[in-house]
Amino acid sequence: SLYCGLTAVREGRYALADEVLVSALQLLSKLLSKHYGQKTIILLDEYDVPLDKAFQNGYYKEMVSLIRGMLGQALKTNEFLQFAVLTGCLRVSKESIFTGLNNFKVLSITDNRFDEQFGFTDAEVEQLLAAYNLTDHLEETKAWYDGYRFGDADVYCPWDVINHVDVLRSNPSAKPQAYWINTSGNALVKLFIEMADKSTRDELERLVAGEAIEKHIRLELTYDEIDSSIDNLWSVLFTTGYLTQKGVAEDGAFKLVIPNQEIREVYKLQIQEWFKKKVFADSEQLQSFWQAFAMGDSEAVELFLNRTLSNSISVFDAKGRDEERENSYHMLLVGLLAGKADWLVRSNVEAGEGFADIIVETDDLDDGVIVELKYAQTMTAMEKSCAKALAQIRAKRYADYLHNNGREKVLLYGIAFCKKRCRVVAEKL
Repeated sequence: SLYCGLTAVREGRYALADEVLVSALQLLSKLLSKHYGQKTIILLDEYDVPLDKAFQNGYYKEMVSLIRGMLGQALKTNEFLQFAVLTGCLRVSKESIFTGLNNFKVLSITDNRFDEQFGFTDAEVEQLLAAYNLTDHLEETKAWYDGYRFGDADVYCPWDVINHVDVLRSNPSAKPQAYWINTSGNALVKLFIEMADKSTRDELERLVAGEAIEKHIRLELTYDEIDSSIDNLWSVLFTTGYLTQKGVAEDGAFKLVIPNQEIREVYKLQIQEWFKKKVFADSEQLQSFWQAFAMGDSEAVELFLNRTLSNSISVFDAKGRDEERENSYHMLLVGLLAGKADWLVRSNVEAGEGFADIIVETDDLDDGVIVELKYAQTMTAMEKSCAKALAQIRAKRYADYLHNNGREKVLLYGIAFCKKRCRVVAEKL
């Protein structure tokens, strides 16, 4: 009957008069109490998941009515109840389904009580790794899955640690994975990025780069308030684990950071998807860029890339090596070029005496393009970096790859990036 009732809610057919649904939990606790001769304990994990799903799929009010009726009887007027424990991402005290229930003891992620019970501690992870002779993987496990703060305790995500250790048992050389990448909760990150204005995008860049930002957090929110403002989304990202805190400022604002490498990958993925959607929505600008790129119009290419970088969200690690930061720009340019359906775009191609960053075989059978990218430490160094890139193409004879495919007209690009700026130099071979 519970399944049928939830289906009815989804289809908009639920009515509060349905006593079978509303009294289901109370009836179950009554039967258990009668059978065992003692009052029951109700444990309700992730009580707000049905509300989240209903909010995302357009039947929030109906779900609120259903759960209010069920939990009202089970928790308020239930003589067979000893006590109940509910867990969820949003605090129960303001949620409208608990109207009239005033005897709650609310413990949030900022409270000290039970703070170590929500995840694995350093000692527990060390013990687990030692049990399987995997202690040399402690540093990577910490970087990817640690960083959550409950009260005064720093803890690891248990789900991730267990999955990582399970993989390592059969393959000790396996790299850490982002187990949260495909979870439904990532819709919050996507919504946050889509709602972000230029100021928020700057803050997001700082987070991805490993910096902390200060925000006042509201721990009491209902789902229908989540997308009413970007400030509410900061709070929800905090309560759902996509952000954690590293202290509190004097004015009470939390110092928020991305917990670990795994969650950083979630942000990067959603940023990249947002970027593709935004850039490819302007087909006229893209067509002009592709035309300029094929013709060797370095000024037009540079203008387009600078505008794109200015309006995007950087995902490179500001503390990483130049090679790591260069890779982010590399992926950006490959994505832009690969959008041209009748071009063959290859990345990190073995050519001549090395590996070319990008090689493009255009729709003109005689033409080909070679691109070498560099990351410059300063804006003034970009010109020299472009020259260095072009010299590398010639010295390592990357053009042999195109010549061997019958393409004699070869265009060379040396492109240097520094933060959200680039310099483009083009030459014909």
